[in-house]
Amino acid sequence: MTSDQIVLFALFGAVFGMLLWGRIRYDIVAFSALLIGVVLGVVPTAEAFSGFGHPATLVVALVLVVSAGLVRSGAVLLITRTLVDASRGLGAHIAMMGAVGAVLSAFMNNVAALALLMPVDIATARKAGRAVGLSLMPLSFATILGGMATLIGTPPNIIIAAIREETVGTPFRMFDFAPVGGVAAIAGMAFVALIGWRLIPQREGAAKPGAGLEQFADYIAELTVPENSALIGQPLSDLFDEAERADVAILGVIRDGKRRFAARHLRMAAGDALVLEAQPEPLDEFRTALKLDFSDAKRLDALQDDGSGVSFVEAVVPDTARIAGRSAQAIGLAWRQRTVLMGVARQGARITRQVRKTEIAPGDILLLLVPSEAKDEVLDWLGVLPLADRGARVTQGAKTWAAIGLFAGAVAAAALGLVYLPVALGLVAMAYVLLRILPVAELYTHIEWPVVVLLGSMIPLGAALESSGGTQLLAGALLGLTEGLPGWIVLTVLMVVTMTLSDVLNNTATTIVAAPVGIEMARVLGASPDPFLMAVAVAASAAFLTPIGHKNNTLILGPGGYSFGDYWRVGLPLEILIVAVSVPMILLVWPL
Repeated sequence: MTSDQIVLFALFGAVFGMLLWGRIRYDIVAFSALLIGVVLGVVPTAEAFSGFGHPATLVVALVLVVSAGLVRSGAVLLITRTLVDASRGLGAHIAMMGAVGAVLSAFMNNVAALALLMPVDIATARKAGRAVGLSLMPLSFATILGGMATLIGTPPNIIIAAIREETVGTPFRMFDFAPVGGVAAIAGMAFVALIGWRLIPQREGAAKPGAGLEQFADYIAELTVPENSALIGQPLSDLFDEAERADVAILGVIRDGKRRFAARHLRMAAGDALVLEAQPEPLDEFRTALKLDFSDAKRLDALQDDGSGVSFVEAVVPDTARIAGRSAQAIGLAWRQRTVLMGVARQGARITRQVRKTEIAPGDILLLLVPSEAKDEVLDWLGVLPLADRGARVTQGAKTWAAIGLFAGAVAAAALGLVYLPVALGLVAMAYVLLRILPVAELYTHIEWPVVVLLGSMIPLGAALESSGGTQLLAGALLGLTEGLPGWIVLTVLMVVTMTLSDVLNNTATTIVAAPVGIEMARVLGASPDPFLMAVAVAASAAFLTPIGHKNNTLILGPGGYSFGDYWRVGLPLEILIVAVSVPMILLVWPL
């Protein structure tokens, strides 16, 4: 073993140890290791930061931006509203939510897909009166599984495609992962929906339906019927089904400055203001579904047009606040701060006036629509205290199909080889900004910079390990274990080792180390590198044993009321199934 190999193995050992320790964030660990590698001379100075311009790094960042655009356009909301129903049985609900999550995660970042669907799943559990822990883990696993099916579904696939381009000359295409990853995903989701959820332990004190949501009160809010609305002339009763679906209560109607009761027979007219009680996300869902306006639609349109964008902000009113004892209209909130008071939550008292004319009391919680770039300034001016940011954003419902069409066109062009994938995704991101689907102010906020730094740091380290001969040593050790055995056993061993690493480490780091090892194993055996790369891609994504192996599993730990040991009960048989299904499919589609 050379001195460079010793240093690099020590660096990787330190990185893995620090990642397992978990006290220092993974991007800091990886970037520090890169800098140490450069100082010690094992990473060439000229290549030190090459990972930040690597196609894999760019694609991961662009996928996150495009995912945000799909959310803001209402594309995801359109899917969930159409397919999710709280009246379904648990097994059917898990199957449907899993299918939606898997399809979404195949075309957007799987962490983003879970973040979008988790509130929907929690709200559905609350309506159905069941523990959220029964369905959150299956949903997390489904979004992980779905990412295996396409190139952009998960970072390991993006990295594998880039490594193949460097090794063979051409990358894997958009749907090259589908025959193996897609079949493994379908088999995994069938197991989770039919058997897996029954293995989840339920204990007293586990998350109750809607746990974590009770701390946020419902708001009294208003939405108006715009000119030329399809609702004009319809009875109010026609809105009740959609209101129940979105978990919104219709309290009354304000017409010509006078409030009326929510009489079923009352026919809607242009300019009517619906008085509603709801939380921010259901309120935005109801508005988008019925194409209603905010109470100050013209001012908000102006904000969208100048690229600022608007966001929901929730804040509590102290007795020293500028707005305490006064109304939003009285202090000129709309024209002074370009902000609309969307709703008011008040314990123990009903609100009988229009929201903007309601006198705000200390202790009230305000739901504000503020310019995205000026949230802090608005809160300071009002003298209110922000609540925890739930990430609620205003949906651009009128641009849903434009966003879907642009994204579908880019995916098709990349799949057919007409446009290089990073370029295609970059064009979509810029189109979203130019069409104001995604505000300029949010263009960079949706990129998960720690992941970008992790990738940019680990890629040069991985290249150094390969050029020093370190991957040959690792490949030789694995081949020594499987000497004289059939090729399918060699693939199985590679998958099991990769899965084990991915269960305790970041799957990006695991892929960067395991892929060159797989390539070297193929070279020694005189086989094609493709089956080995595909085995690493599937195995690196299949992290189901622990809450730390994949960020999706970490996200559900608290809301689902799980313990560390709950994951392996479902995850172990699932990982065995993934190996059992994937190895034959790899040998069939990508023969040795």
